[in-house]
Amino acid sequence: MWTSLVCVMLVTSPGGASLPLVVNTWPFKEAAAAAWEALQSGGSVLDAVERGCRRCELDQCDGSVGFGGSPDETGETSLDALIINGDTMEVGAVADLRRVKNAIGVARAVMERTHHTLLVGESASAFAEDMGFPAEDLTTNTSKSLYTRWLQAGCQPNYRQNVVPDPATACGPYRPGPARTPHTRPPPTDLRAHDTIGVIAISGKGQVAAGTSTNGANHKIPGRVGDSPIAGAGAYADSSAGAAAATGNGDIMMRFLPSFLAVELMRGGAEPSAACTAAIARTKRHYPEFFGAVICANTTGHYGAACNKLPGFPQFSYMVVSTETRGPSLHTVDCF
Repeated sequence: MWTSLVCVMLVTSPGGASLPLVVNTWPFKEAAAAAWEALQSGGSVLDAVERGCRRCELDQCDGSVGFGGSPDETGETSLDALIINGDTMEVGAVADLRRVKNAIGVARAVMERTHHTLLVGESASAFAEDMGFPAEDLTTNTSKSLYTRWLQAGCQPNYRQNVVPDPATACGPYRPGPARTPHTRPPPTDLRAHDTIGVIAISGKGQVAAGTSTNGANHKIPGRVGDSPIAGAGAYADSSAGAAAATGNGDIMMRFLPSFLAVELMRGGAEPSAACTAAIARTKRHYPEFFGAVICANTTGHYGAACNKLPGFPQFSYMVVSTETRGPSLHTVDCF
């Protein structure tokens, strides 16, 4: 198991510079180790990103990545993933993927075997099966239990508003209610339900790639797509500047393209930590209580992160691997 091979040390300050480099969201050290091994064995940065995300899909990291987590209102798990080649600016992504466990692999297939960028829903699943990915049930005893408890709790929490019956007290089916008023119900905030794996890989020659994988938000409305498979929102990479990846409340964060903003700020000379902070601050101005974090790395091997401070979320943890760290290194940043 990877766990037995990983040396973890806690670092609280941003770091760099050393290439090659792997940075990923959250303390998912096995994902960092898998991505780093791909680079060290001669693989490309795309290989590193894919293997890092894939490790989390298989490990079902925090229940928020891969099969068997975050059931929607019907009890079904669906997956979103994205991969970006910072050399060519090619992107592959899937959203609302069902019955196929290897979401990041399907995203790469979209990039390499089609002229498209994003495939969604049943059509994405059909494409995956055509490309040789096996059809499998994404439901597990854990996801069944989550769904059953949610039903027993009156379908609470949920993401409905301005409908009848009252979504704060009752399950659906729902129909349109009174005239819309903005923000009649605050969205659910589950600090464990948005733990997208975002991976950044930079080669010794400065080639950059980034990717994400997630099973989305718990009890989401079927068909919901968050920020993770959206280029510039969930992740962004450009080998002339660097890369960034986001995690948190995707319904909010995708409105501000934080990963794209951070990369463009690094292109203009901002250090990664400052770029991440600016990306979070822009969202925070409009939604001060949003849950989210961003990781950033530039082509010189510097890296950093930023997060929005909430009760129960004072710090954000992320993993770094380089020739200087001697294995996956756990870093933390204070939220603001």
